[in-house]
Amino acid sequence: MRKTILITGATDGIGLLTAQKLVASGHQVLLHGRHPDKLARISASLEGATTYCADLSVLGEVNVLSQAILADLQQLDVLINNAGVLKTTDTKTQTGRDVRFEVNTLAPYILTQNLLKIIPENGRIINLSSAAQKPVDIEAMMEYKVMDDMAAYAQSKLAITIWSAQLAATMPNGPLCVSVNPGSLLASKMVKEGFGIEGKDLHIGADILVKAALSDDFSNASGMHFDNDSGEFAAPHQAANDAQHVDAVMAAISDITQKFIK
Repeated sequence: MRKTILITGATDGIGLLTAQKLVASGHQVLLHGRHPDKLARISASLEGATTYCADLSVLGEVNVLSQAILADLQQLDVLINNAGVLKTTDTKTQTGRDVRFEVNTLAPYILTQNLLKIIPENGRIINLSSAAQKPVDIEAMMEYKVMDDMAAYAQSKLAITIWSAQLAATMPNGPLCVSVNPGSLLASKMVKEGFGIEGKDLHIGADILVKAALSDDFSNASGMHFDNDSGEFAAPHQAANDAQHVDAVMAAISDITQKFIK
């Protein structure tokens, strides 16, 4: 069955390759990116692809993006929150938070909450996690602190893993919501810029995202975390099971995002 699938951060890396695979399989794919020229070039090569441009480091733009999608669609079958940041020259956003939290954690939360009204019970929300996960410094998520790139990234990825499980718990009848580590050190722009290496075959990551979006193997996995390094569902960082830490993370996310959720 043909699905309507939105992929954020779809102008390069895992997002683009996943989009190409899904279009080749006959699905309707919506591409998000932050550079209009890149979106135009990519959509020209992907038959039937629709594009949306927004800077996810600006939470107001995430809300505008949400409303544009809602205006265009009556139903979204799969949302793949793929966009992410590890290393950048300017880590402080306009709103005074670390860009890793803004793009990797908060923007996908706002987008998901705003689009839930058009995601059916048999739909899916796929959130990009990572093998790099670290307990969240709540103060750093709320207000900018100078942090090591990897520390900020790892905290943002535990935070999205936490909210994925918590959101799933509120939707026992669906849609499904899972977090996925697509594989460590894949050959993405992020890995090249962050670690200075070419990385492993990018198809490893794209193939698991396609599987998470479509396969029956994920149909009963809502709230779970898939680790593609081990090739199985696995426990995330132990802090994700610390009720006090989870409550603190969710309270901070709610406090920051509530005015952007419509």
